[in-house]
Parts: sequence; structure tokens; C-alpha cells
Amino acid sequence: MKIGLILPSVPGYSETFFRNKIKGLMDSGFEVTLFVVDNRSNEKMPCTIIPFPNYYIHNKIVVFWHSLVQIISNSKTAIRLYNLGKKDGLSTKKSVRMVFLNSHFLNQKLDWLHFTFGTLAEGRENVAKAIGAKMAVSFRGFDHYVYPQKNKNCYKLLFSKKVQYHVLSEGMKKDLMANGIHPKSISKIAPAIDTSLFFSTVQNNDNLNILTVARLHWIKGITATLEALAILKKKEIRFQYTIIGSGAEKEKLQFAVHQLGLTNEVIFAGKRNPDEVKSELQKANLYIQYSHQEGFCNAVLEAQAMGKICIVSDAVGLTENVINNVTGFVVPKRNPLSLATKIRTVNELSSKEKEMISEAAINRVKSQFNIEDQVTKFIEFYENY
Repeated sequence: MKIGLILPSVPGYSETFFRNKIKGLMDSGFEVTLFVVDNRSNEKMPCTIIPFPNYYIHNKIVVFWHSLVQIISNSKTAIRLYNLGKKDGLSTKKSVRMVFLNSHFLNQKLDWLHFTFGTLAEGRENVAKAIGAKMAVSFRGFDHYVYPQKNKNCYKLLFSKKVQYHVLSEGMKKDLMANGIHPKSISKIAPAIDTSLFFSTVQNNDNLNILTVARLHWIKGITATLEALAILKKKEIRFQYTIIGSGAEKEKLQFAVHQLGLTNEVIFAGKRNPDEVKSELQKANLYIQYSHQEGFCNAVLEAQAMGKICIVSDAVGLTENVINNVTGFVVPKRNPLSLATKIRTVNELSSKEKEMISEAAINRVKSQFNIEDQVTKFIEFYENY
């Protein structure tokens, strides 16, 4: 079976989700081709990589002629794609543009064309049908919750097509059903982590070392986390808070740390690879993910696999990731006082109580969120539809 995966770029070393999925599919006999929007990465993959024709970063004349050659060489498929665009009500100009921007797909013989983010399917809703492939779309976090808020009706055309959807949580599945998608067209496959790398190395200590792994973006709720920690400091509770990740909000968050008087307690550790994340997790005894919204969050799974007590918000996705009062704790989002209270409560738990939660989290991640099971589910996804 031939699978075409559309990604923003070649998966980096830290993007274990995609790398493990690709390896698992290929080990199971699938032929995988990656179509990437940005091919400037030096990352190596054991499969064919085809870049999108990009008029912004490449020589426009060269890209145009390369696309034109593909269109002429695959004229029947190109005409089919053009006609599908016209059938959807696109103007002649937009239909022609759509053919040129998707010319790299025209000669492909695939069983599945899988858009790994919903946003990547925008403007490409007819490509799979034009080349005779089945179409799959994955929704994760930003593409499902944030992007449609800024781009109204962006998925209206997509939702009218025959598509098999992959989502990370039951909450996301219900959202798609509310948009008229039939339940049989939606498969929930939760993320998985490398439990051979992230495994229990619980190191108990008397210090309160808190960790968050997230891109520095407003949706991750880091400002509210800082406000909660400022409450704890006023109560003379000592702690150290490390934030792993990079992003556009760094300056804003650094200023918040200054204003809240947390300069000596907060460390911005920047971007880290998986081995470095593991090292930081080993030093932590409390993990916080206080996001306003999440698709699911692999970082929380990794923390649980390492036996760390996790406190998360009640954002959709996180409430399925952590079982409240069993494998961790769930608190209302956008409520720093509630978060501060829970941190203090957890910090005062007995060693035995903490150990019970850690063991429950470790066992659940090992049994329900391992890579082998996830690859099996994706194989079933492709073979059963």
C-alpha cells in the first residue's frame, strides 16, 4: 500500500510522533512518500521526499516551468483537478492556480493521500480524488481550535468531501460531528511516546522543581501558570520553575516574570531535544500543562511515563490525557488561584500518595500510549477504509 503524507517540513529529531509513525509503516511493508511545504531542513528520512512548488523561496521561473512540465505530462489528471475546482465554484483563475500549486501530485500513484494537519488540506481538497487516491486528514490542536477562529469557514469545502478523519481525542471527534461529519468517518487515535526513552526514573527530593514543556504561545497558558506561582511565592513556598520551549511570546513572558517578582524562580531553558527533555524531567517532581486548549499533548504523556505528578487544565484533550485524582490532577483553566491551591495540595501529599499516582500514570501510558499500538491502529486506519 502506498501512503502519501503531507507535512509542513521534514520531521526533526524531536518530532518523534511522525518519525516513529513513518518507520512503523515502512517496517510493516507500506511505501511512504513525504510531501513537504518547506524542504530547507537537512533532516534525513528513509523514504522519498517531494517538496511543494514554492514561489516564495525558490526561483519563480524555474518553479513555473517545472510545474508546467508536470501538468503537460499528466494532462488528464490536471484537467480532472481543474474541473473539480470549477465544480466547487472556483473561478478559472483560481482553478488554474490550484493546478499549478498542486502539480507535484499529478504523477503520483497512491492509495492514500494523508494531510497531517487540517490546515494543509486547505486549497487541496480535490487532489486525492483527481489522482485516484483516498483522502485522510488529521486534526490536532492549533489547526482544529485556533485557525478556524481567525479564518471563518476555512474547512467548509473540506467538510463537503469524502474524507477519513483522524483526531486525537473524543472531544475533537464530537466537534467534527457537530460540523456534520459522520462518526464512521472519524477515527480517534491518541498520540504515543517512546516508552523506551521516557521511562520511570523517579527521583524524590525535598525541593519543589516544576517543569513545563511547550512552545511559548498564548494558548499554552504559561502566563496564568506564572500568576499561580506568584501566589505561592507570597505564601513563602519555595520552588524552581523551568520552561522548555521557544516561541514568539518569550519576551512577553520574560516581562511577566519580572513584574511578578519571579526572576530568581523561573528559568527559560529554550528548545531541547528528547534526551535533554528527559534529563530535565528527571530533575523535576511536578509537571504543569495549564493550556487554554490542547489536542492531547505528548509532553504530558512523557512526564507521566517518567513518573512525574502532572497538573493540567481542563482543556479538551488534557482531560483524556490525565485521569483526575488517579494519574494526576485536572484544574479549571484560566484560574491561577485554583492552580496555586492544587500545586500546594499536591506538594503536601505524603510520599505514599505520590507514589500511587506515579505508578498509575506510568502503567496507563505504557499500556495505552505506546508506539507499537499506535502504529497498529494507523495500519488498521489505512486498511479498513
